[in-house]
Amino acid sequence: MYAIMRSGGKQYRVSTDDVITVERLPGAPGSLVEFGEVLMIGDGKAATLGTPLLEGAVVTATILEQTRADKVLVFKKKRRQNYRRLRGHRQAGTVLRIDEVLMPGASRKPRKTVETPKPAVAKAEQKAPAKPVAEKKAPEKKAEAKPAPKAAAKKPAAKKKAAPQKTTAKKPAAKKKATPKKKATAKKK
Repeated sequence: MYAIMRSGGKQYRVSTDDVITVERLPGAPGSLVEFGEVLMIGDGKAATLGTPLLEGAVVTATILEQTRADKVLVFKKKRRQNYRRLRGHRQAGTVLRIDEVLMPGASRKPRKTVETPKPAVAKAEQKAPAKPVAEKKAPEKKAEAKPAPKAAAKKPAAKKKAAPQKTTAKKPAAKKKATPKKKATAKKK
C-alpha cells in the first residue's frame, strides 16, 4: 500500500518502511510525526483519491535525524560593472522512516518505543551535585603553602646615543646655457 502525502509544499509517494528526506520538521530523533495531508492512497489495484485531501487518512513516521543538504552556491554577476557576489546555502531537512499508512477509519498498530540517547551535557549536569548556597565556608589558609617565586626584575632598556647629524651644504642651481637666438628671415614675395 502506498500514499501520496504533502509536507513542506511538496508531495511524496511513500509506503511502509520507506526512508525519505523532507523539509525540516520540529522534533528530536526518535519522535513520532503524523501527516494528515494525504492526497491519495493506493494498493496497486485500486486507488482512493481525495478532493483534495482524504478525510481521516494518516501517514505516521519516525524522525531518524535532522540534517542539512549539500551546499548550493549562488553566484551573481553583472558584466562590466565589477559586481560579483558569492553566497552559499544549506537547506535544513529531516530524515523520516514511514511506519504505517492508514486508510480512513483504520485502526493503528501499537508503536514500538525507541529510547534515544540523551545528550552528554544533560548527563554531566545530573551527575554534578548541586551545592547548597547556605553552607558557604571561608577558605582555609594553608600554613605550609609556599609563596610563588617572583620573576626577576627586568633591566631597563639601554639608552640609544643620538647619531651625529650630518649637515650638507646646498649646491647652487646649475646655470642654464644661453641658446643662440635665431635670426629672423624675411619672406620673399
